[in-house]
Amino acid sequence: MIETNDLSKQFHDFMAVDGVNLSVAPGQILALLGQNGAGKTTTVRMLTALLEPTRGSARVAGYDVVKNGHDVRASVGVLTEQHGLYMRMSAHEYLDFFGQVYGLAPSARKQRADHLLEYFGLTEAAKRRIGEYSKGMRQKLALARAMIHDPGVLLLDEPTSAMDPESARLVRDEIARLKSSRRTIVICSHNLTEVEALADQIAIIYRGKILTLGTLEELKRKELGAPEYEIKFSEAWDAAGLELPEGVELLDKSATRLKLRTPRPQESNPQILKALSSAPVMAFQEEPRTLEQVYLKVMSEARGNENVH
Repeated sequence: MIETNDLSKQFHDFMAVDGVNLSVAPGQILALLGQNGAGKTTTVRMLTALLEPTRGSARVAGYDVVKNGHDVRASVGVLTEQHGLYMRMSAHEYLDFFGQVYGLAPSARKQRADHLLEYFGLTEAAKRRIGEYSKGMRQKLALARAMIHDPGVLLLDEPTSAMDPESARLVRDEIARLKSSRRTIVICSHNLTEVEALADQIAIIYRGKILTLGTLEELKRKELGAPEYEIKFSEAWDAAGLELPEGVELLDKSATRLKLRTPRPQESNPQILKALSSAPVMAFQEEPRTLEQVYLKVMSEARGNENVH
């Protein structure tokens, strides 16, 4: 659904996006992570055919973003950081207007608008002017607008910003539900917990370049190394005679605790448990590793490399 090759954008002497390569299959959610100014929004604007690449190419829903810009824009739904809401319109008028822009018949416009307003809890406020809405209500209406034509690709920039926890959860659930065999979603977000819950692929961008790309588990292993496990005993136990499988590293031990690193847990962990059959094992668990740890490490290394050069 989305494929880019050396996608780049230069503004005068500033390279905003530099050689981005992405391949996102139908049914996948890709998250773009990075600081403000990293190139996320510029990348999204090229994917929506609003900006023409300086170098490289991109195809969205099968259409070239340069040669088939109209078809690309008809195939995507976009939630931008600046929503572009028309404050004097009511929500019904606003969604009906964009339904017309996308060529929906009057009956289809009303059906989609009514469904989206009800889902996002805006039915009672549907006749009020948007200028009277709270920031969270405006965010939900902007997301409804992005979905009005039931697009195959959704590009969402900070989809849950300014929302209360309940509304944010509803939007996250809707994003997860929208993922289907024919729909691809790209999210730009600073909410790492949200990305962990939703994303199939994660790309971390810094100064226009993708530093790392993969699933959450792939990034953990690539950036943080082999997983670590903690074994707790219900009483003091002497681990002096414990033989560990090949490749397993003992990181720390005490009378009631062991900490191990193992590159092949599927093979080694059953062997370790067998060796501990006579031990008073109370817990055997993987040490939690988060996307935040991955992100901070990748960004720290990127800044360190800049300082070296």
